[in-house]
Amino acid sequence: MNNNDSFEAVIGLEVHSQLLTKTKMFCSCANVFGLEPNSAVCPVCLALPGALPVINFEGVKLAVKAALALNLNVNRKSFFARKNYFYPDLPKGYQISQYLDPVSSGGYLAIKTGAQAEAATEGGNEKKIRINRLHIEEDAGKLIHIGNRSYVDLNRAGTPLVEIVSEPDISSAAEAVSYLKALREILVYLGVSDGNMEEGSFRCDANVSVRRKGDTKLGTRAEVKNVNSFKFVEKAIEYEIERQIDLVLSGGKVVQETRLYDSKENVTRSMRGKEEAHDYRYFEEPDLPPLILSEEFIAEIKNSIIELPEAKRRRYVSEYKLGEYDAEVLTQDKDIASYFEGLIAANESAGCGAGAHPEIKKLANWVINELLSELKEREGESSELLAPAGFLELICAVESGAINRNTGKAVLAEMLSSGKKASEIIKDKNLAQVSDDKGIEEAIKQVLEENPKELLDLLSGKDKLFGFFVGEVMKKTKGKANPKKVNEILKKLIDEKKA
Repeated sequence: MNNNDSFEAVIGLEVHSQLLTKTKMFCSCANVFGLEPNSAVCPVCLALPGALPVINFEGVKLAVKAALALNLNVNRKSFFARKNYFYPDLPKGYQISQYLDPVSSGGYLAIKTGAQAEAATEGGNEKKIRINRLHIEEDAGKLIHIGNRSYVDLNRAGTPLVEIVSEPDISSAAEAVSYLKALREILVYLGVSDGNMEEGSFRCDANVSVRRKGDTKLGTRAEVKNVNSFKFVEKAIEYEIERQIDLVLSGGKVVQETRLYDSKENVTRSMRGKEEAHDYRYFEEPDLPPLILSEEFIAEIKNSIIELPEAKRRRYVSEYKLGEYDAEVLTQDKDIASYFEGLIAANESAGCGAGAHPEIKKLANWVINELLSELKEREGESSELLAPAGFLELICAVESGAINRNTGKAVLAEMLSSGKKASEIIKDKNLAQVSDDKGIEEAIKQVLEENPKELLDLLSGKDKLFGFFVGEVMKKTKGKANPKKVNEILKKLIDEKKA
């Protein structure tokens, strides 16, 4: 496809996020993924005659919490509506949603653009993406296609959802991904959603249009439906932008329609004509009363909102003097951030004894470079973390010279596997670092005697061999020699031989 710099993209996103409630939005069926098909259903979600919905107020609480975190205005009075359409996974023939009077409206989410849209790096700009509304609705069931047959599983029918609709303020696929990542991070941080894109609990519809630069009128938009990974959202939007530009340049017209993204072919395909609001024949849900929220209820929810990730990052940079990259890594997971702050608290209260307190930057390095790396290798979750005080004991052992850093890594792996304390492992496996000058000097002399050719080469000016001898000494001492001492004493002995 031929892209053209004279065009610009205009993108709006509609995100559907399932809420972390124990039961469905309008009945008492379990809200659990992966159950036996059609086992979590009842007369309400099956739409049997005479069954009436009842609002799940825990779902309302989570929706309001999300709305407040996204700077939306929470409306004291809102209404549920029937959104009418006919599909095999929608037993009622309509979806209970909100239309004219949603629970919240008029917010924004600030995102990183430029280099920061793809990675946590210094610099970059911030852009506010306006959010038109966040409203509550129920999910539909799920169709399963096997061969030339289709089956329906209604376990998901009635699952609580919030739909978060942005204004068309997004200008590129990269910005769309940055917005989605920031949005998902907030919802997961708050415990509003698990954000699992593979299971469909966080998914996105992208409305994409193009226009020539300088035009103020919006182009005809096409909607790319139900994309469930950041990678595919980016690819689908990029493809759709190029498709529409090619169409306009060739003299064609973009048709308002709903399209599906084919990840294998990396193309979007027409699914159906895009519905307008009147196609759904919205009207107020007669079986549910208006949703009325008190100021006290809204204030209580607002006061329960924890420090959000972007605010936490800014605090880590200003208060802890960490770089933006370190702050980004440490705050991506709420549990990791909490653990890191627990490690800082343990260091401030006890430290390493005798007035020794490792710098916060060192603590951050240990969490990022050692602990998270070890957990990633064993595909561990943050629930497997050591107690902060126990991890601090290991850090102190390295900082004090009791063991070297490489030994510290091995001890960490053993701590995670066995649950033993660092001091126990060091003692049981005789891992304490050798720091006495006499013992290290004896080991160095033995290594020099065992490698006469390499010693002559080093003395004749091949300085890179210095590292070879340091490595051989560490091998001979089984990694227990203090590396700093090894370097100091080896240099002294080599200088003496050169003299």
